[in-house]
Amino acid sequence: MRKALSVMVLVAVVAVGLLSLTATAQAGEIKFVGVITRIEIGGKDAKTATATLKDNESGNPVEVIVNDDLTLDKFKDHRIVEGDEIRCKYEVIDGKNISKYFRKTAGC
Repeated sequence: MRKALSVMVLVAVVAVGLLSLTATAQAGEIKFVGVITRIEIGGKDAKTATATLKDNESGNPVEVIVNDDLTLDKFKDHRIVEGDEIRCKYEVIDGKNISKYFRKTAGC
């Protein structure tokens, strides 16, 4: 009985340890789905844009800086517009949310 209990405790400790390692490894990249509420492009030849999205889970606005050429082109020719639902991944670098993945959930 004691041996079975100690084995179960050991398994539980190992499981908690593995789960905590997984959570810390993914802490650098944040994923969410949200609706675009505002897009700000610096100009015709801008290399960055700022998109504000409303997180579907929390309802909070999240401001993300987009700097990849493909997404910037989609902003400029209105293939991605306010009201579109977006799947986004970003990293916080120097206090700014820098986009790593920015795509429409319905495809684009």
